[in-house]
Amino acid sequence: MDRGTVGSANQGRLKVGVRTEGRSEVLTPAGELDHHTAELLREPLDAALDQGRTRLVVDCSQLAFCDSTGLNVLLGARLKAEAAGGAVHLAGMQPVVARVFEITGAEAVFTVHDSLESALAD
Repeated sequence: MDRGTVGSANQGRLKVGVRTEGRSEVLTPAGELDHHTAELLREPLDAALDQGRTRLVVDCSQLAFCDSTGLNVLLGARLKAEAAGGAVHLAGMQPVVARVFEITGAEAVFTVHDSLESALAD
């Protein structure tokens, strides 16, 4: 079930696809996740959690950049999901994005998968 793309004035810099696959809500941000675009990912993450979807999979394969604001959006979603008995899984990170998680130590608090398929099978 595809619910389209979240958009705003920053739509050209980040698009977020949202769909349900089995027990997972899959969010696919494409573009740059930063201070100016973070709300475009925060909104569908919060909406999924508000709907009781607590197993969130963020397919990072199309994410070209992530700064500290984007990282904080993901960390916030992780805390909310875990409080509701769920989790946030990250999949298919590009090296430049994976480096941000490595440098900050955030990779240790997320379940990170090499691919979307692996995240969905877990």
